[in-house]
Amino acid sequence: MRVLHSESSTGWGGQENRTLNEMIAMRERGHEMAVVSRPGARILERGKEAGFQTFAVDMRGALDLPAILKLRRLMRDFRADIVNTHSGRDTQLAGMAARSLGRTRPRIVRTRHLALPITSKFTYGTLPDKVVAVSSYVRNYLVSAGVPPLQVVSIPTGIDLSRYTPQAGGGTLRSELNLPVGTILVGTVAILRVKKGHADLLRAAQNVLAEFPETHFVIAGDGPQTENLLRLIGELGLQARVHMLGLRRDVMNVLQSLDLFVLPTHQEALGTAFIEAGAVGLPVVATEVDGVPEVVVNDETGVLVPPKNPPALAQAIIGLLGDPVRRRAFGDNARRRMGSEFSREVMAQRMETLYAELQEQRH
Repeated sequence: MRVLHSESSTGWGGQENRTLNEMIAMRERGHEMAVVSRPGARILERGKEAGFQTFAVDMRGALDLPAILKLRRLMRDFRADIVNTHSGRDTQLAGMAARSLGRTRPRIVRTRHLALPITSKFTYGTLPDKVVAVSSYVRNYLVSAGVPPLQVVSIPTGIDLSRYTPQAGGGTLRSELNLPVGTILVGTVAILRVKKGHADLLRAAQNVLAEFPETHFVIAGDGPQTENLLRLIGELGLQARVHMLGLRRDVMNVLQSLDLFVLPTHQEALGTAFIEAGAVGLPVVATEVDGVPEVVVNDETGVLVPPKNPPALAQAIIGLLGDPVRRRAFGDNARRRMGSEFSREVMAQRMETLYAELQEQRH
């Protein structure tokens, strides 16, 4: 099959990462993949590096007629069987472009990556032939918002597990931070946004340090909350125990350095960060919100706590730091679960099945 992905976002985050992973896995299964986005978009840069055809179309608004005509021509030239859209603007533009091709048009799939209220049922219930939700939580929300149940299928995000095989000797963060070899490291990897809950982690750290004073915390990532978090670290007197690592390209190294992964997110469609942590064999403390319980199984691969509750978060961290055997068991369980449920090969197989069913309808 020939599949054209469209994305109007120019940044790089979880949904762009999923899209590229899906393209790679589908190419390995013998399909022709390409991506179209706005000029300067990061997914075009990453897609080109990965050896895919990439196309730039300036999608200036949801009713950009020149963009619709360019996308229509691109679909014809690429001979797309499937157009898979990922954001609101490109769904509207690429969806209308595909629909305008008439009887021989490509089938349209919209992937919904977010756990946020939708603003347009038209781009879920009318334009696409199918909607893919990245979790059952997102699927259930879309159905409750009026999208026909038969229109929506849940296909969880998968990652390249070969990149997350634990290495002998672990990571190098302790050496980098001049910490003793046996120092307990609790950490997280996520964009620094309010809804990721970093401030809750910092407030919980005070209670944790009262019980385990030699623990260190690391926060990898950058984003709009950087200055606020640095200020809070100062106000709480945590400068000696919390290390802001900034944006890291060596996520695997960061994860392998940790003893416990903690992300007290307030909102999460699924939680790729938890999948990556589990793939490395890390036990997790997470919040019981949205799609997170579909990844983190309470008291099996980690501990789930209520959101926006630093005392409960602290108690969960303290409980696991005081029980290394339980931590290790959770980590082993997590690695097995990620391998069976959240590999990109499993994701690609499910997407391939969906595309093939739409192809049969097309013909």
